[in-house]
Amino acid sequence: MGARQSLARLRQSWQSSHALLLLPIALILIITVVDIRTPENVHLGPALVIAPALTPSIAGPWATGMVGALAVAAQAFIGVFHGGIATTNHIVQLVTLAVLSVLIVIYCAIRERRREQLAQVRSVAEAAQHVLMWPLPEQIGPLRIASLYMAAEEEAQIGGDLYAATTLVDGTVRVLIGDVRGKGLPAIGEAALLLGSFRESAHRHTTLPDLAATLEQSISRYAADFEPPEEVGERFATVLFVEIPGGDPITRMTSCGHPPPLLLSPGSAVTVPSLHPSPPLGVEGTKAGDHTLDVFSFEPGDTLLLYTDGVIEARDAGGRFYPLAERVAHWTDSSPEALMHHIRRDLLAHTGGRLDDDAALIALHRTSTVHRRQHHKVLGGHKH
Repeated sequence: MGARQSLARLRQSWQSSHALLLLPIALILIITVVDIRTPENVHLGPALVIAPALTPSIAGPWATGMVGALAVAAQAFIGVFHGGIATTNHIVQLVTLAVLSVLIVIYCAIRERRREQLAQVRSVAEAAQHVLMWPLPEQIGPLRIASLYMAAEEEAQIGGDLYAATTLVDGTVRVLIGDVRGKGLPAIGEAALLLGSFRESAHRHTTLPDLAATLEQSISRYAADFEPPEEVGERFATVLFVEIPGGDPITRMTSCGHPPPLLLSPGSAVTVPSLHPSPPLGVEGTKAGDHTLDVFSFEPGDTLLLYTDGVIEARDAGGRFYPLAERVAHWTDSSPEALMHHIRRDLLAHTGGRLDDDAALIALHRTSTVHRRQHHKVLGGHKH
């Protein structure tokens, strides 16, 4: 079914482009007929260049070259009816039209090549994204999950924000959301390191502060090995760890300089769980004991909204920050998927359609508390 639909879209696109190609051809015919019927002192032939100039917007180099050749032939045909093709005026017009047509074809070919290169870059970025960042599932134990990722660099479709989730053997869910300093391709290496370290270490440490200390060591080693001299001390990441037991509404958090989540309860209630954040990962002087554990209640029916600072620091034309807590108060009864849809649409409307920084969100909706053992499973993602 999907292949059939793709074929139908391709056929429709091909038919549409060929129909549009009739426009410059019709223009050549109209100019030629009108020029032949006008007095010899009226010269419409130079207007034929409009046809090959118009063609690159609807077709490729070959079609543009064909239209250019047709325009040159039309110019020669006009010359036969107006004093002969060998006159100086017609020779100059023919040569000029031919040169301009060739230049337009060259421009069209260069543009097509750059378009193919951009498509290849996007394809590579998309592949890297799927290799490094696994998509989050819609359900983990008692949690329904929806995620949203918007990169500031649209061409790359990947940036420095990251998130992941892992299910431990006792049914406990651990979630990470983070923001690496910087955006776009330069932040990918550090984001990949954090995700890899989280996936490897999340099931080996009994507490979130221990897990945070392990990722702190990983990012410190990365900085020592790969940090350029001019960026010493400037490579860090804010990270929030959340631990949600499957059979207990008590939820634990450890924040490393990351914004606190929002707890959405039915009836437009939005609260901010109290946090005692430690410095971001990678900040010099941070010790293992600096990471604290905060506890709050996450009851069935509630939704926990995690986000990066690219959301709350998004500005409108007047420089005002996006009021996330105020806006989501209208959508507390929405499903995680609907909540992501509302936020995306509202955030883009607030910023005029483009973000200055990467933005990521995760909505965790607790449906119930269950006592169930599950096989160890690691899940994560960078974009939904």
